[in-house]
Amino acid sequence: MRITIDTVKPVQVLIYPVYHSESFPHRLSEGHKQAGTVTWLYGRSEGEADVLAAGLGERKKLTLEKVRRAGGASARALLRENRSSGTLMLHAGAAGAESRVAAAEWLQAWVEGWLLGLYRFDKYRSATKTNGEVNLNLRLEDWMGLSQAELEAVIDSARNRAEGTMLARDWVNESPETLNPGAFVDWLIDHFKDKPVGVHVYRGQELVDRGMNGLIAVGAGSKHAPALVELRYEGNTDLPLLALVGKAVTFDMGGMNVKTGRDISDARMDMGGAAAVIGGLDILVRQRAQVRVTALIAVADNLPDARAMLPSSVIRYPNGLTVQVANTDGEGRLLLADALIHAAKLGAVQAIDIATLTGNVGAALGLGIAGIWGDEDMTRSLVEIGERNGERLWPMPLMEEYEAELRSEYADLRNVGTSTLAGAITAALFIRRFVAEPMGWVHIDMAGTVQYKQDAGYSEAGATGYGARLLADYAVQYARKHESGEREVSL
Repeated sequence: MRITIDTVKPVQVLIYPVYHSESFPHRLSEGHKQAGTVTWLYGRSEGEADVLAAGLGERKKLTLEKVRRAGGASARALLRENRSSGTLMLHAGAAGAESRVAAAEWLQAWVEGWLLGLYRFDKYRSATKTNGEVNLNLRLEDWMGLSQAELEAVIDSARNRAEGTMLARDWVNESPETLNPGAFVDWLIDHFKDKPVGVHVYRGQELVDRGMNGLIAVGAGSKHAPALVELRYEGNTDLPLLALVGKAVTFDMGGMNVKTGRDISDARMDMGGAAAVIGGLDILVRQRAQVRVTALIAVADNLPDARAMLPSSVIRYPNGLTVQVANTDGEGRLLLADALIHAAKLGAVQAIDIATLTGNVGAALGLGIAGIWGDEDMTRSLVEIGERNGERLWPMPLMEEYEAELRSEYADLRNVGTSTLAGAITAALFIRRFVAEPMGWVHIDMAGTVQYKQDAGYSEAGATGYGARLLADYAVQYARKHESGEREVSL
C-alpha cells in the first residue's frame, strides 16, 4: 500500500472528492454526492481513465471523519474492482483548505481512511483470501500550500496512526488458542523489544507480593497464568506521568457465571481496551512523541474450572477494600482495580482506563460511540479529540445514589449492582473506589465500539481498533498543555 507523489503514469483511476451543489468535471447527480457514497464513471475508450467520485455531502457540514470515511470507501472500491492504484484529484478547493494546516489535516484524514479501509484480517483465510493491494498517488500541484517534504511528513504521520490502529485490530481479531495470556505477554515483549520502551511483567509471586488479588482471582480458572504488564515510554522525563490502563481478558467465558449463546466468538475480543492502549503506545513510539506514559495491561482468561473463583468469594485489595464477587462475569473491574492502584503507586498524575466492560453501554449508546466517566477536564479534552479523529465519546454521569447498588452484606463492595439497570454506571462507580486522590481519572467503556458487525466506512467487519488514536492524541495534547503552562498539573 504505497502512497506516492507524482509517480503514476499512465493513470488507472482518477479519484475525485465531490460536494453537494458544487461543480464537477463529469455529469453526476446530487444524490451521488452524499457523504459515504462512491460512484464509478467508466472511461468511454481504452485510453480514457476511469473516474471514482467520492461523496462528501455539504461542504459546510464537512468533518475530518467524513473525509476519513471517504478515503476508506474509495480504497475499498478500488480493491473490489481489482485496481492496483488511483490518483487523488482535487478541484476547486476540494480539500476545503484555506490554509496549510487545514490542507494537512484533510490529507492526513484521507490517508488514514485509505490505509485503514484496505485492512484485512486474513491470517486464517486461504481460498477466500483477498489478494492484491491498492496504491494511492497524490499530485503536488493540488497542494500548492504544501511542499513535497510537508506532504511526505503528513503521509508518514497518517501511516504511523494507521499502523497503530491496525495493530490493535490484529490483536482483537486474533484467535483465542493463539492469543492466550501467556502468548499475549510474549507478543508484547517481542513487539516493543527493539523500541525505547521499558517492559516489566508482574506474575506469579510478584502478583501475590503486591496484593494484585483481583488478577489472581480472575485468572485462577485458566491454565494460562494472569499477569500485569507495565510498559514505560518516556519521550520527555520532565513531564508528569500519564497512565493508560487496559483490560486484557483474552477470552471471557464469564467464569462460573458462564456465558451462554449460540455463538460467543466475540468473547475473544474482551481485550479490546488493552489493544487500544498498545496501539496508542505504538503510535506514540513511532512518532517519537515527547510524552511520558506508562501503559498497564491486566491480562487473564476468565474461564470456569475447578480452581476458578466462585460467586460469593471475597477479594482483598491493597487499598483496604474488600469485594464480594456477586457475579464472576463482572471480572473486568476486578482487574482494573489492581492496575489503577498500581498506577497511583507509580506516581501517575492522570490515569485513563479503557475496557470492553459492559453490554449495558452498548444498549445505551449503540456501536458508534463509547461512554466516558470521570474528571470533567479530561473528559472534555477526550470528547473533543474523539470528534476530530472519529473515535467518539459521550459523557456519562457518576450517579452518586446508584452507589447503593454496590453495597454488600458481608464485604465493603459488590462487584456488580443488585439491579439489572444502569450497569455501565455502577461499573464506573465501582472502579472509582480504586482511584487514589489526587490522581485525575476517567473510565472509558468501549464494549460497543470494539467491533463492527459488517463492513462500514474504513472498517471491515470485525475489530475497529477503537481507542488507539484517541489515547495517543490525548497523551500528546496532555504533554503540550503541561509544557505551555495552559493547565497546572501537579500532585
